[in-house]
Amino acid sequence: MTGAGTDPLNRRALELDTIAAVLPMERRDELAELLTDQDVETLRHLVNEGMGVNTLRALASDLTYLQAWSLASTGASLPWPAPEALLLKFIAHHLWDPEKRRSDPQHGMPVEVERMLRDQALLKVVGPHAPDTVRRRLATWSTLTKWRGLNGSFASPALKSALRLAVRATPRPRKRKSAKAVTGDVLAKLLATCRTDSLRDARDRAILMVAFASGGRRRSEIAGLRKEQLTVEPPIPVDGAPPLPSMSIHLGRTKTSGADSDEVVYMAGRPVEALNAWMTHARIDSGSVFRAIDRWGNVSKRALDPKAINDIVKQRAAQAGLDAAEFSAHGLRSGYLTEAANRGIPLPEAMEQSRHRSVQQASGYYNSATRRSGRAARLL
Repeated sequence: MTGAGTDPLNRRALELDTIAAVLPMERRDELAELLTDQDVETLRHLVNEGMGVNTLRALASDLTYLQAWSLASTGASLPWPAPEALLLKFIAHHLWDPEKRRSDPQHGMPVEVERMLRDQALLKVVGPHAPDTVRRRLATWSTLTKWRGLNGSFASPALKSALRLAVRATPRPRKRKSAKAVTGDVLAKLLATCRTDSLRDARDRAILMVAFASGGRRRSEIAGLRKEQLTVEPPIPVDGAPPLPSMSIHLGRTKTSGADSDEVVYMAGRPVEALNAWMTHARIDSGSVFRAIDRWGNVSKRALDPKAINDIVKQRAAQAGLDAAEFSAHGLRSGYLTEAANRGIPLPEAMEQSRHRSVQQASGYYNSATRRSGRAARLL
């Protein structure tokens, strides 16, 4: 009988434990079964190289899906490098014409492959995939191939042509990450649900206010915020009122900054007070700022998962009597810029806080409803 120390599945599971911080470890056993020894070693190498946590999670997620799809569609793990025919099969299985599928059941992903992926909770969409998802997974596949010192067929004319034609066959309107922006009035309704001095209300109040006031921070930036990134700044004088408490947040390297950049944003007034109240209440003097709270009111030592930030926004929206499906954590980012526009704050000034790199990108976050009813649409 094979011992636990030599069993490949157990060995991979133990090795995955060493990189638990960047993987969905509730699925450790499934990952150990799907991924090969070389896959696990690649992920461990990237962790040791200091790659960003969110990038690693995305790579691990894509690699897991690719391996599961390969096993379901070919009966074997991914070959390295993948032949062009397998790449074309991947596109055909994920980008297809719904109209043609009605007359030809063999068009698109085979029913048995789809069933196997759904049974593993890896396939959730109904119909063809979003083109951006397919492109991302192909890019991940290409990147992992290069890290193995191999060359793939990802730049072949046949693959590019197949992808272009498949995208045309699966037209999808571009959707906003959050259907509605969390503007100032919406934020006030969310904050009104944090009525008590409980730990959970104090934490959620601080999360909502800090995420919005610091420029619409991404959920990964809020979830990963550490006490060491916060600096108390001199109070800001206000005519006829007490000075406002001020604080800076050193974001370090962000999604859009360079490797050596240290992005800094500032907050003043109520968001600072809410953040200080949470840290005092939860007795946080170092490490992760925003943490999970169990049902007995115990505060975890580990940071919240970025998904939890999204869940908090949706939970508070539902409690406020809003449609939770229309709001997400990303709505805080678009909402910040929309609110800035509504209050007449120049876009370049708002971008200094949101840390957007281009006017085109930043203006794309402005809520379409606001633009539809704005003065720019009523010149005549």
